[in-house]
Amino acid sequence: MAADSPRWFKSSYSGGEGNCVEVADLRRSSFPAIAVRDSKNLSGPVLGLRIGAFSLFVAGVKAGQLGTV
Repeated sequence: MAADSPRWFKSSYSGGEGNCVEVADLRRSSFPAIAVRDSKNLSGPVLGLRIGAFSLFVAGVKAGQLGTV
């Protein structure tokens, strides 16, 4: 892993039924954000969220406001 590669962490909200997401803190990069990806598709797309948007995303997950696909 390169020194500038993000460090990915599995979400504590990822359950055992295969619905797993990983997050990486990019606040020290040129695009300060939180990155989100599907842990089952590591080479797939990455969603970059500004800090405020990520906070709203987490609040929605905790409140059960986001459905599953």
